[in-house]
Amino acid sequence: QVQLMESGGGSVQAGGSLRLSCRVSGDRYRRDYMAWFRQDPGKQREWVTGISPGGGSAYYTEAVKGRFTTSRDNAKNMLYLQMNSLKPEDTAMYYCAANPIGSNLKESSYTFWGQGTQVTVSS
Repeated sequence: QVQLMESGGGSVQAGGSLRLSCRVSGDRYRRDYMAWFRQDPGKQREWVTGISPGGGSAYYTEAVKGRFTTSRDNAKNMLYLQMNSLKPEDTAMYYCAANPIGSNLKESSYTFWGQGTQVTVSS
């Protein structure tokens, strides 16, 4: 069984930074593509960024390109999301997810999810 646990969320002013972490249990972590999603209340969960199993390739939605960086430390079973130049529209619950079957961009493709960590950006 794979378990994911996010941390690092909080409240910041626009222009500030936060670093989210996702701890992953289970040996299969090193074989899984992983992603970060976010969700505002009343809206669909949206894909933010994804990273290949070895960490060599990372992908971002246009809204966060140049501001967010995802990385992973396979030796520590950790996934990270560095968020800089935060904007009020980045406010959401952020989730890490693992092991997509099908499209890497679709929420429904992912097998394992964390419980989420809240990010609030004030103007």
